[in-house]
Amino acid sequence: MSEAANIKTELTQGLKALHLPTIRQSYEEVARQAEREALSYERYLHELVERECEERQENRISKMLRESQLPLEKSLSGFETRRLPAKAARQMRALLDGGFLERTENVLVFGNPGSGKTHLLEAVGQELVRKGHRMFFTSCEMLVQELLIAKRDLKLSKLIKKYSRYEGMIIDDLGYIRQTREEMEVVFTLLAERYERGSVLLTSNLPFSKWEGIFKDPMTTAAAIDRLVHHSMIIELNIPSYRLEQRRANCRLQARRGGNPPPRPVRPSRKSLSLRRGRQVLDRSGLKTQQETMGNGWGPEASPFVGHALRFALNTPPYGRRRASLRARPTRSQN
Repeated sequence: MSEAANIKTELTQGLKALHLPTIRQSYEEVARQAEREALSYERYLHELVERECEERQENRISKMLRESQLPLEKSLSGFETRRLPAKAARQMRALLDGGFLERTENVLVFGNPGSGKTHLLEAVGQELVRKGHRMFFTSCEMLVQELLIAKRDLKLSKLIKKYSRYEGMIIDDLGYIRQTREEMEVVFTLLAERYERGSVLLTSNLPFSKWEGIFKDPMTTAAAIDRLVHHSMIIELNIPSYRLEQRRANCRLQARRGGNPPPRPVRPSRKSLSLRRGRQVLDRSGLKTQQETMGNGWGPEASPFVGHALRFALNTPPYGRRRASLRARPTRSQN
């Protein structure tokens, strides 16, 4: 074997041992480029090191994006910034520099369903990951389940320590699904541990005045709000639903193209109206509805208890009063 072949073999093995895969794959190509362009040894080495650093940075970002659990399709390029109010747009641009992570400030985004709360934080989260920040995304429902399992297995502190590795933690839809007091206690424990140690970015469609229904206790609610608001940026998205606007735009486009118009709403029948009034009566009387007991609506599969209760409600005041008065009204023959 020639001396050049020995050098190539030893160089390849040495680069492999040093875990420099990009240099190992490209040093021959860059060497030929250096010969053509008469590059100095320093320029040749600089080109190799630069390629290795770029490849490592790309791999690191890809790994951080996988760990963050952020949906990659919800990027900043796909977010319609023009829909945002002027103040919210300025706040979003301020978030992209990542300074709030260094100051351990929280970000609270409020708005109606479909206003783009989740997409905004997901897009911001992706941009921050690409700048080298460690982020983590989860829904409140999944977070509660993870914390409860860890608490049951006596590993809650270990899981909270794992979350502390992330500079920013995005919690989506706080209060969207009603939780028990025990479930929200573990969420409060997490928020308390991250206070002034890591940023929390959360979305909610409930204002602070209704958070007592989330945490089930006035003192816990006040403590949670106090920790979140102390160092925070609050973004309000008081805009129409994006999904509803998109649906209307599709309907208008379809109408212009001569397609079938959207279906007209069906007028409810007298029977369905009676059932609806029966539900309202049962709700006011405190009786459990079929939806609460079986989750199957008010169809034929309803339990006998609900059927009897519905018939009783429809035959008692105020809805049974008219029937009773009609039966008591005298006929012509009696006059």
